[in-house]
Amino acid sequence: MAERLNPRLTELVESGRIVKFSRAPTLVAKELRAAQRDLEEAHSSLHRESFKWCTIQAYYSMFHSGRALLYAAGYREKSHAALAIALECLYTEEGKLRKRITDGLVFGKELRENADYREDFSAEGAQALVRSAEEMLDAARALVSPGE
Repeated sequence: MAERLNPRLTELVESGRIVKFSRAPTLVAKELRAAQRDLEEAHSSLHRESFKWCTIQAYYSMFHSGRALLYAAGYREKSHAALAIALECLYTEEGKLRKRITDGLVFGKELRENADYREDFSAEGAQALVRSAEEMLDAARALVSPGE
């Protein structure tokens, strides 16, 4: 029997924003390591009060955690926005991932873009994003690498 996809995920696949990716499961651990490294760098930047870079690094930690989850499901994203929607379809709507985590990824993308493109960032935003990145990495590890 063919896998029945969530209609929003089907739309992403049909539009090419999310694609099946046969090697994806072999890359999950690499993405989790990248998420951990970016989170460590975000902590370091936060400690140095480099809030712009902290914001960017914390978001990319979240991105790599999300990508690990997407890879575990056998897909690859073609856009950051599509990643968040796919995670909602595959994990949040299935009760496997808290909605605040996928909402945090969307908000984190906005904070990262503001910091990167508009020089608009803050200590509070950076701190909140680090907390969100920690929560997302913990959740991703629990879902895709329960033995680690």
